[in-house]
Amino acid sequence: MIAARHVGKISPIVLGTWRFKEWSMSPAELAAFIEGAADVGVTTVDTADIYGDYQGESALGDAFRRAPALRDRIQLVTKCGIRLKSANFPDLRVKHYDCSRAYITSQVENSLRALSTDRIDLLLLHRPDPLMDADEVAEAFCALKQSGKVRTFGVSNYLPHQVELLQSRLPFPLVVNQIEYSLLHTRPLSDGTLDQCQKMRIVPLAWSPLAAGQISSRAGERGAAVADTLQRIARESGMTAEQVALAWLMRHPAGVVPVIGTGKLERVRLAIAAASHSLDRQHWFELLEAAMGCEVA
Repeated sequence: MIAARHVGKISPIVLGTWRFKEWSMSPAELAAFIEGAADVGVTTVDTADIYGDYQGESALGDAFRRAPALRDRIQLVTKCGIRLKSANFPDLRVKHYDCSRAYITSQVENSLRALSTDRIDLLLLHRPDPLMDADEVAEAFCALKQSGKVRTFGVSNYLPHQVELLQSRLPFPLVVNQIEYSLLHTRPLSDGTLDQCQKMRIVPLAWSPLAAGQISSRAGERGAAVADTLQRIARESGMTAEQVALAWLMRHPAGVVPVIGTGKLERVRLAIAAASHSLDRQHWFELLEAAMGCEVA
């Protein structure tokens, strides 16, 4: 059993809670599930202020109150910067982004209360804000770090030039860029995102690593080709097709960490086991060929 206090390192697999409402767990059941995930090595838990119509952080907070020792076993990641139209906020007329200093600061306070914790281990800006003032964001980040309310910072869905702008204003490194990346969304391989992550030693967290189930459902011609290739490589390597898809992501030298959104402990166990498999180079390129629909140039 892993019982580290104040876990500071991202685990090989991250537990995502975007779909937590579908899990239909009580606070005690959610606490037991997170403890079970931590027992097998998945000690990083990802959430956001907007998940579950702004209820996701409170659900985690309820779980932490039911199991007070649990908070010190995990690295807690949350995000802010998206403002959704919601019955909870009738004054919001349009979905928009807000990375102003005032909003970041207020949302961190809201997150700390909702999560029933005194610190956020990793705070991410959820989406690029076209009105972002990088100096203002840096001021907010520095103040939050100095206060001890947030330990490390990163971004989500940022392109390389957007990362560079924000990093140019900060006296400490951004540690994460959470991006969409899967066998059916390979753009980070070609748009410079993974190159930058490797160059700057930023950890790429891959959300929707299984393409929201499109691979297993064999959606479209590419989905079917990828699914067939996964099944064949799974037979050849002794893994499940899902494990092969995760191993493909983790094979990249940038150190990709998949964010899995499951409420089933067995799938968590299978995912963390995939982290111990190094996919053969030719298998990796066979999957890339299936994903692209052609040979590499």
